[in-house]
Amino acid sequence: MAISSRLARSKTVFSFLRQSRQLHSTPKLTVISPEKGHRRLPFWWSSSLLPLAIAASASSYAFLNYSHPSISESSSALDSRDVTIGGKGSTEPVVKGEYKEVPKELITQLKTILEDNLTTDYDERYFHGKPQNSFHKAVNIPDVVVFPRSEEEVSKILKSCNEYKVPIVPYGGATSIEGHTLAPKGGVCIDMSLMKRVKALHVEDMDVVVEPGIGWLELNEYLEEYGLFFPLDPGPGASIGGMCATRCSGSLAVRYGTMRDNVISLKVVLPNGDVVKTASRARKSAAGYDLTRLMIGSEGTLGVITEVTLRLQKIPQHSVVAVCNFPTVKDAADVAIATMMSGIQVSRVELLDEVQIRAINMANGKSLNEAPTLMFEFIGTEAYTREQTEIVQQIASKHNGSDFMFAEEPEAKKELWKIRKEALWACYAMAPGHEAMITDVCVPLSHLAELISRSKKELDASSLLCTVIAHAGDGNFHTCIMFDPSNEEQRKEAERLNHFMVHSALSMDGTCTGEHGVGTGKMKYLEKELGIEALQTMKRIKKTLDPNDIMNPGKLIPPHVCF
Repeated sequence: MAISSRLARSKTVFSFLRQSRQLHSTPKLTVISPEKGHRRLPFWWSSSLLPLAIAASASSYAFLNYSHPSISESSSALDSRDVTIGGKGSTEPVVKGEYKEVPKELITQLKTILEDNLTTDYDERYFHGKPQNSFHKAVNIPDVVVFPRSEEEVSKILKSCNEYKVPIVPYGGATSIEGHTLAPKGGVCIDMSLMKRVKALHVEDMDVVVEPGIGWLELNEYLEEYGLFFPLDPGPGASIGGMCATRCSGSLAVRYGTMRDNVISLKVVLPNGDVVKTASRARKSAAGYDLTRLMIGSEGTLGVITEVTLRLQKIPQHSVVAVCNFPTVKDAADVAIATMMSGIQVSRVELLDEVQIRAINMANGKSLNEAPTLMFEFIGTEAYTREQTEIVQQIASKHNGSDFMFAEEPEAKKELWKIRKEALWACYAMAPGHEAMITDVCVPLSHLAELISRSKKELDASSLLCTVIAHAGDGNFHTCIMFDPSNEEQRKEAERLNHFMVHSALSMDGTCTGEHGVGTGKMKYLEKELGIEALQTMKRIKKTLDPNDIMNPGKLIPPHVCF
């Protein structure tokens, strides 16, 4: 792959991103064929949202035009602000880092390892240094971006970087929202998008071995002809490696669990270049420490994942999608809890508040009833799914539910499910030029109604546009808080609302992040949630495996933790 073709592609992509936000829908747009060694960029957009999105994106990306400090400049301009990024009480979204120039000798070594699969082009480095779905920023960007093709190349890259003590930032599908892929200290960004092979499929064992760069959507396209699928469904464009790193889940987690429950084994390259296999392919094992679970959710701070063995499921024989309206979000949350307590094996239970439905109506020209709404999906045999639907309809009627409707035909189900799939992008269209601060709290299911009700009162009283979207079946809910990134007062108000919900969740024995991960954005809450002893234990593990602190520095573990 010639470096010139990659740089041309990079500048084309970067130019496009300066004009429009990465958005969701079908179909996928492949910029350049990945089979020829180029990265597939996951752009989705709905034709129904496109006109509004263009209007929204023009001002949304205006902030890209301000001048950025050079990666060789110090962060002294920010030092005067007296902020501690990620520490207790931090509200500063710009992540600082001590920059040290990458030695020319390392660049030479990397060129020897990777040949043309390396670039120092500014546009490519800036693209990788600014997360596409996050308001978090860093003072620095990567000095070099590398695109390994094999586990052997990853091992050599890490060994060389460790020798020179140069930071490494692993990079997957770029869909994370908590600043996971920022490069506050510069260094090397290791983009895994060229490692996307399906290495082995074991149909009878219902598992598959893949490289980390493959996306979950691409994987399910491959698996469909075998009657199998991988059941986690985070944001479109998410890669399997990134999903492991952030311990993600999605709307199907209520039925199938999170990434923690669906990964059988990993291969991970440690900072010194050693390759570790964390487990066998057996469905269960009691052999030694559970290294697989240690690496899942480590956010690239302990090593780089190069192979993943995943648990698969049979494609359901039949499914039903149902929708029901309620007078309040508490009524809707109570029905979600009652449904789970009934023992019904739902595959999805999603809650959207009336503000979110209004955004969808405005963005799509729909006329949905603007009321708190629950969406269900039931799977199984035709008879079983209909029985489940009838039981839930009865539960809903006891909690003031109305306008209960369901669909069994594929097109009708797809149309109903678009209500949920387009929720975030409808928010962007409703608030042109705004960023979204997306919360991710999760509480024990019995506390969900109380948390949503308490949060809803605070959100409705705010001057900002705020919507509620919840994975109501497992106690996880998000709010999209729309704010003008150029307005400091709005950003502080968004941060205040985020703080309110996180601390409310923690007071109910919940968590600051159910599925998005920590990155830089959630570090400040970890001590209250886990305790200093747990964080010190994490730091000891980090120090043992990564003594030079080269793996995704400044993430996950708060900077004030020491031992």
